[in-house]
Amino acid sequence: MPTPSRHRSLALFAAAIAAQILLLALQIRRGQQVRLIRVWAIESVSPLGRGAAWSVDGARGLWNNYIALRHLREEDDQLRTEVGALRIRNAELESRAAEADRLAGLLGFRDSHTEVQMLAARVIGATPDPSSRMVLIDRGSRDNVRRDMGVITPEGVVGKVFAVYPDSSQVLLLTDKESGVGALLGDSRAQGPVRGTGEPLLGLEYISNETKVEPGEKILTSGQDRIFPKDLPVGTVAQVQPDRHSPFQKISVKPAARLDGLEEVLVLLTRQEFSSRKESDKKDADKSAPIPVATATSAKPAPPAAAKPVGSATPAPPSAAPKPSAPVSAPKPAVTPAPPKPEVSPAPPKPAASLKPPAAAPPPVPETSPAPETPNP
Repeated sequence: MPTPSRHRSLALFAAAIAAQILLLALQIRRGQQVRLIRVWAIESVSPLGRGAAWSVDGARGLWNNYIALRHLREEDDQLRTEVGALRIRNAELESRAAEADRLAGLLGFRDSHTEVQMLAARVIGATPDPSSRMVLIDRGSRDNVRRDMGVITPEGVVGKVFAVYPDSSQVLLLTDKESGVGALLGDSRAQGPVRGTGEPLLGLEYISNETKVEPGEKILTSGQDRIFPKDLPVGTVAQVQPDRHSPFQKISVKPAARLDGLEEVLVLLTRQEFSSRKESDKKDADKSAPIPVATATSAKPAPPAAAKPVGSATPAPPSAAPKPSAPVSAPKPAVTPAPPKPEVSPAPPKPAASLKPPAAAPPPVPETSPAPETPNP
């Protein structure tokens, strides 16, 4: 039976040591007057607290990231849908605002040229053939549109009406190979046709090599094609190349109108010239106004003309020339007697009145023809 005693003694020894340590822990104080036994108790319990806190945080994160996140994802999808709808709506509003600006420009251009009959039209289609440059507008014969009528925008010439239907029309653009317009250079006024090349740039033909042409010079309509009135913008010179094998230059023209982005156009119902042309003619007339100036200068000598009669009176009395001052006053009364002549004309009536007294002699005539003669018969 020695083993039980041996284990008992070891247990007692361990218990005594533990009790001693506890007593020491109760007596010993560490920083900030904290007993050692409390420090040991906290250190032994803190791992349990950390584990409990980690498990709680994990459960909370699982709730927030999975269960509650399902609703957030639904809200996010809804917000994305709303943002897409708002973007589409914003694009529509921007398109309408741009359309309103273009229509306002067309309306302002038409209102500023009320003397020319124009019809606004919308581009509703284009030909799929790449070799043909045509567009379809929503105006036709019911709107008094006819073939070969000019089509423009406020920026410049677009083309001409090629085919007319009851409610629509085809417009042949300037860039088409079969299209052309009579044109002239804005500076030198040299004339030549502008033809389409099937490409974005046009070509100005029959301009001699002697004519000075510079890039950027304006090209205007000449009015000789009997489609467009004179001095409408066609484009600007983009490139000039002299041709050694030809007496004419090769001139590339950039169209003034945006032919690749047409949406609204104006159809010219008449060939009447625009007011800008009339104003330029008025300016030219004003420049050639030295004639009225001459009349004004001729009007200035008018006062001397009034003096000429005096001079005419002076030559009349050269006999009285010895006394220039006195005769000048003397002939004036001589001129005044001329009016009295009409006064002499009333004088003859006076003798006429004197003749009237003899006319009073008829009373004796009735005396010669008295009633006694009638009783004789």
